[in-house]
Amino acid sequence: MTGKGRFFDLTNGKASRRTVLKGLAAGAGLAAAPGFVRYAQAQSSAPIKIGFQAHRTGIGAAYGRWYERTTAAAVKAINAAGGINGRPIEIVVEDDGTDAARGAEVVAKLANQHKVDIVYGTLFSNVVVGSAPTAGELKIPYYVVSEGYHVASGKLNRYVFQPGITDVRAQVTSVAPWIAANAGKKVTMIFPDYAFGYDHRDYLPPALQKAGAEVVAKIAIPPTESSFTKYFPQIPSETDAIYHVMVGPAVLTFVKELGDFYGSSGPKLFGFIDSLEAVDINSPGLEYLDGSHFWEGSPRYAQADDTEAQKAYRAAVGIDDNGAAVADAKDVSTAAHMFGCWETLYVIKKAMEDAGYTGPGDRAKLVEATEALTEFAEGPEHPQGKKLFNGKIHQCFGHQNISKLEGGKLKVVHKTTIEDGMYEPEADYTKQSL
Repeated sequence: MTGKGRFFDLTNGKASRRTVLKGLAAGAGLAAAPGFVRYAQAQSSAPIKIGFQAHRTGIGAAYGRWYERTTAAAVKAINAAGGINGRPIEIVVEDDGTDAARGAEVVAKLANQHKVDIVYGTLFSNVVVGSAPTAGELKIPYYVVSEGYHVASGKLNRYVFQPGITDVRAQVTSVAPWIAANAGKKVTMIFPDYAFGYDHRDYLPPALQKAGAEVVAKIAIPPTESSFTKYFPQIPSETDAIYHVMVGPAVLTFVKELGDFYGSSGPKLFGFIDSLEAVDINSPGLEYLDGSHFWEGSPRYAQADDTEAQKAYRAAVGIDDNGAAVADAKDVSTAAHMFGCWETLYVIKKAMEDAGYTGPGDRAKLVEATEALTEFAEGPEHPQGKKLFNGKIHQCFGHQNISKLEGGKLKVVHKTTIEDGMYEPEADYTKQSL
């Protein structure tokens, strides 16, 4: 899928409703299936157009590639089962370059030029924060897959939702007790110097303090940095655990240089898998990570207790038991995050059906229908696990996984409860006008 600003279907990337329908029938063998009959009978109805604000370029490109693949797989599944209210989904992709200013332009272009029904799919928090005001001004629902606390904080607007992936505040609140009990009591944090990193900076320390540990240093590093050794002398000698979460194209360099700095005698490590998303964990120079632990949203490696829904999801998005592309073992996925695209699209489907959505004139109804949702059961539509949804803060809550790197693979050793990450809401978007 190359190029930008065009419809993308599930067969050859060339946009038309007819090719989407023909491609699904031929590619999925659905000509005689009941689901396809329902879909075909709705051909006289206009497709639901979802604008995908994609990180095709910039520091989020690795995530963007897998977000697109997951989106394609989810759309294929939804359309094969009859679409939304019998209408097919068409995805319109625009590259935001993982840039905040360009992100706002993309939202406007999707709404005004492409006439999409909603905008969806954004990950990097700087882009979400930069784009949200435009979505609010245009009164177009904006469903992000970002993790940042910016949605739940109440700092955005009523048109912005994050229903398919948990936020950083909930994540760190969930894992802090485990870190204090198993990694160390004196923690140095290393995080990216932008909004996503600031959520870690702001919410991990109080959670650790409550669990009997403390943060002794906070080291912010620009996500565009290419060399990291100069930052490591800032780590206090009293540190017994390093909490690291980095993003961007140089994450492999970051982890390798951290290993070069300490060798095998450094503090214990607890990382968010962001530091190694889309990176082969068995790359040369990463041997020192063996025995360390990582947060994962959805596990990269297949687990012995995977549900049938999880197995089916992994097959649909095309990842093998090691979390790499089935077609290319070197193409490692962003499994910890990309499930949020699959789950968010199913939330959108549910909300549109509840709202009786027919077009842009029903956007306010769609917002209210999304706010009325409360729970998503674990299953084919939500393979990562059960979620609770708070319509006042437009944010879901779910399980977190802590995995240990051992023998070249990540194995889940602890799964938090949903309640572990719950916090008192600080906002209520439902009080804002539509």
